[in-house]
Amino acid sequence: MTTGGWVIMLLSVGFVTGLLAWCITKVVTTPGSTDHLRTTPSEIDTGDASSSDNR
Repeated sequence: MTTGGWVIMLLSVGFVTGLLAWCITKVVTTPGSTDHLRTTPSEIDTGDASSSDNR
C-alpha cells in the first residue's frame, strides 16, 4: 500500500474511533440519561389512546 493510502486509512480509522469514544462518553456522562433507560412501551404516552377521544 502506498504512503497516501496508509495516511487516509489511519485518518479515517482514527476519526471513527474518536467519534465512537465521544458518543460513548456523551451517553455515559449526560445528566438524567438514566431516567429514560427502562421505559416500557405501555408507559409511553402517544396521545392517540386517550379516553376523551370518543368519536
